[in-house]
Amino acid sequence: MSGQSLLVPGELSPTRPVPGNIRRPEYVGKPAPTPYTGPEVQTPETVEAMRVAGRIAARAMAEAAKLISPGVTTDELDRVAHEYMCDHGAYPSTLGYRGFPKSLCSSVNEVICHGIPDSTVLRDGDIVNLDVTAYIGGVHGDNNATYLVGDVDEESRLLVERTRESLERAIKAVKPGRQINIIGRVIESYAKRFGYGVVRDFTGHGINSSFHSGLIIPHYDSPHATTVIQPGMTFTIEPMLTLGTHEYDMWDDGWTVVTKDRKRTAQFEHTLVVTDSGAEILTLP
Repeated sequence: MSGQSLLVPGELSPTRPVPGNIRRPEYVGKPAPTPYTGPEVQTPETVEAMRVAGRIAARAMAEAAKLISPGVTTDELDRVAHEYMCDHGAYPSTLGYRGFPKSLCSSVNEVICHGIPDSTVLRDGDIVNLDVTAYIGGVHGDNNATYLVGDVDEESRLLVERTRESLERAIKAVKPGRQINIIGRVIESYAKRFGYGVVRDFTGHGINSSFHSGLIIPHYDSPHATTVIQPGMTFTIEPMLTLGTHEYDMWDDGWTVVTKDRKRTAQFEHTLVVTDSGAEILTLP
């Protein structure tokens, strides 16, 4: 594995403004969102709105990713995604969600998820996950991907490639009538081939007008994930695979989750709608 030094917190820039004409999610300015009580199966109108949100989120992530290179700060990536979403009438869903201070999550190397963009400078050989969610038309679209920074060692490159493959395999496993645990079973069985850890405590989730509806999508074979998949359900799949343990520590910021052994980790995510025959990805650029 790369001999990079471990990540340390950087300095935060001021909160970026969002134009006043852009609709905010109901949780902005509150300690927590109002619990979702609606259905997991969405109307065609809601799904169409989610296609719009998902496309903006995917394009915002792609625009930020164009800047990824040694010497660039994670805060600069946040700026690009923030401006893209605002320019297209969308609110960055993470901004103000339970107090999160930025418009995307940037998780470098040993950070599993929820890294806060700051003055951290990307180094040659790093890997970095960008997690971008857009809110527009009253709904959210959520996606993430892990990117290589410069010349990355083979072990890390394969981790990234195989994590992407685990997501693709999981999406193909989504069929009406199956239980949710088929998703985690497919991911875990694939990850075990390579001795990777599968993060258990951070999961995929239902998504619609709510950022996190309450529906849980485990990435391991959970005996409790017995909800039956139905056409019209909308949720994310976002496997997090590690080079070592799936156990984690959390920084004092209350957000940044790092592997307990500080080995590297990768993640990929799409928002999906279940169709009569499988799943459609809503977060395509």
